[in-house]
Amino acid sequence: IAASSGFTMAQAVGAFIVTGILLIATGLFKPLTRLIAQIPASVASGMLAGILVGFAISAVKAIPADPWLILPLIAAFFVIRLFNPAVSVLVVLIGGGLAAFLTGRVGGLPAPELSTLTLIAPQFTVSAIIGLALPLYLVTMASQNLSGLAVLKAAGYHPEPGPLIGVTGLFSLLSAPFGASTTNLAAISAAICTGPDVHPDPAERWKTGPFYALAYLVFAIFGASLVAIFAVLPQSLIVLVAGLALMAPLANALSIALHDAGERMPATLTFAVTASGLTLFGVGAAFWGLVAGMAVLFLEKLKKR
Repeated sequence: IAASSGFTMAQAVGAFIVTGILLIATGLFKPLTRLIAQIPASVASGMLAGILVGFAISAVKAIPADPWLILPLIAAFFVIRLFNPAVSVLVVLIGGGLAAFLTGRVGGLPAPELSTLTLIAPQFTVSAIIGLALPLYLVTMASQNLSGLAVLKAAGYHPEPGPLIGVTGLFSLLSAPFGASTTNLAAISAAICTGPDVHPDPAERWKTGPFYALAYLVFAIFGASLVAIFAVLPQSLIVLVAGLALMAPLANALSIALHDAGERMPATLTFAVTASGLTLFGVGAAFWGLVAGMAVLFLEKLKKR
């Protein structure tokens, strides 16, 4: 993003640091976090469903590309999840990878390569702050943090938004000098590890956290090699695994979005706008879906008064 916008890496790092500071300030700004906390579960779930439905549709669209690989994996997924939903996606990924390798669908595997950390001295410029830091802050809040909070709400969790957003800002500030853009609530990852397929009891789902942390650590150490491995796997397999992994969170989000009859229209509008992929003024569809849904909900409540 920085290179395409004409900024140097040092200027980008300076912008990343400013973004982290803005996220910390957002977490400390009580009126905004209270406003976020007022978003009803139906609208939040409609936004989440709108984000996830595209992955499910893409998984179905992957069938014609390689039906002999994809269809057996879909069948295996739905059979396995009858007995152990938590491992069904992992089995599809491993089984699909092995099947692709044995049938010659995989190219040459790369040699293992360790990643290295590089400390980059920041450079602060007004142009980078306006042209990179502010857009990055808005995108992070609208597309990830608000969506991440919606994921948690849809899964039955109701944490205080302020501390969560503030912590993402703190870690963004710490990682920025190494070239990392922002740390955020990661809506898609959160949807996978907080959904009902992880564990029937919401109080037990936190145990996926350490496994995710370990997986991210492995990715950090062998990042280049692992990216290359995923690059040689069939694209249809990657799309399928992503879609299947998000199927249960999608079903749960739709169920919550449509549960309250009095809020179905705002939730449905939120879903439709978010799923449309609309981008306006550089801000993505998740934010505009939330705005549209809340506006209609406000009008309906105003009429009832």
